[in-house]
Amino acid sequence: MTFEELGLEPNTLKAINEMGYTTPTPIQEQAIGLVLMGRDVMGIAQTGTGKTASYTLPMIDILSNGRARARMPRSLIIAPTRELAAQVAENFEQYGKYHKLSMALLIGGESFGDQERALDRGVDVLIATPGRMIDLFERGRILLSDVKILVIDEADRMLDMGFIPDVERILGWLPPLRQTLLFSATMAPEIKRLADKFLSNPKLVSVAPPASPAELVTQAMVIVEPRDKREALRALIKSEEVANAFIFCNRKRDVAVLFRSLERHGFSVGQLHGDMPQSMRTETLDRFRRGEIKLLVCSDVAARGLDIADVSHVFNFDVPSHAEDYVHRIGRTGRAGREGRALTIAAPEDGKYVSAIQKLIGKEIPVIALGDAAPLALDESERKGRGRGRGGKPEAKPKEPRAEQPRAEQPKADRPKSDPRPPRAERKPEAEAKPEAERRPRPERERERERDSRRGGRRGRGNLPADEVAEMEHGDDVVAFGGHTPSFLLRDPFAK
Repeated sequence: MTFEELGLEPNTLKAINEMGYTTPTPIQEQAIGLVLMGRDVMGIAQTGTGKTASYTLPMIDILSNGRARARMPRSLIIAPTRELAAQVAENFEQYGKYHKLSMALLIGGESFGDQERALDRGVDVLIATPGRMIDLFERGRILLSDVKILVIDEADRMLDMGFIPDVERILGWLPPLRQTLLFSATMAPEIKRLADKFLSNPKLVSVAPPASPAELVTQAMVIVEPRDKREALRALIKSEEVANAFIFCNRKRDVAVLFRSLERHGFSVGQLHGDMPQSMRTETLDRFRRGEIKLLVCSDVAARGLDIADVSHVFNFDVPSHAEDYVHRIGRTGRAGREGRALTIAAPEDGKYVSAIQKLIGKEIPVIALGDAAPLALDESERKGRGRGRGGKPEAKPKEPRAEQPRAEQPKADRPKSDPRPPRAERKPEAEAKPEAERRPRPERERERERDSRRGGRRGRGNLPADEVAEMEHGDDVVAFGGHTPSFLLRDPFAK
């Protein structure tokens, strides 16, 4: 089947041909006709199969007749991330360049004033993230009573990011008579509930098993200790023919750390995560597309919606804790009929996450020996960094067990247990019962050492036990008592 057979308008077909597309993907082949008919559609397809074009192309044809009024968009597309929203806007510009359709992009990190002015002029297509959409609606800058087509893109990602309550809130502001399109890579129970509640007799379009990776992506995994992961990544990059690559980390702070490490080792690298300003995120992606940056270290904010067709590799520096994220990550390569490679660096403790991924995709990820890819040679900077735990702090060394010191045996009176002790009034004072030498108090240092030995030892200077602290060396100007204790220190303070 060709795009001409789907019933699209000539101007839309002209834009498609100029982009070099001749044959629709399976999801496009099944969904475009249903959208043109005005049906509600729930599309389930793996990432990288052309879901965006499956709703943007028919929407352009439907919206080509009519005109938008100020602050009353005719269609609304809700996307979970800024990058995905920007990608959808770019597709509308490419496919609709021969149509006079206006468009506004509402995402965080951009000026409210510019977005409000675009809404005041009237827009046919409004593309927004949930947070910014709610902000502008509550300011009274948007009226949603004229929305005819609603699209919820990457609904499962909305669920993962906690946006489903916001989406339900937005849906409550829309007119009930509308066409609703919901697209997702997986069919979670919460997504099914959302579809049953807000879609009217939807047509289910599923072209691939949920969360299945692209067949053109070659997958492999290496297993190393956590402290060797940066070395392993550098070895893999050097051994593979990497044209460009995404490198995914689980946490934003790890993105920054890995970015600085690769930059220090001379790699062409950039970073992308949710804490960066939107202008910097856009600039970094543009440089990556132009080839000015070879490697892009990123969080899962880049796992969806980034349609960069010629990415050769994806490296999972961290095994994702959610199995579905693995599928979306490796879906950044092997797009548009090209081959790609996805390599995962796993630590021994990642076994449960790897098992969940293999259960989801229905096959095992082959393990390769890192030594076959490239030798692991530690440089001086890495050796200095060894032995450090999280946060750069030295790891605590295990304490050696200390020999127990025998407790001093106290002399006991040699009297039979059966002999009754004399009455209290007849007892002699302890000071009179003991010889003069035993009545002298022991030096304070001996009492402390005995007390500490009962407690298991205390720590002294240099992390040594108190009784193992080396003698201090003093200069000639220091007066000390030497090895003799003055007699006034041995005097019994309670003696009369």
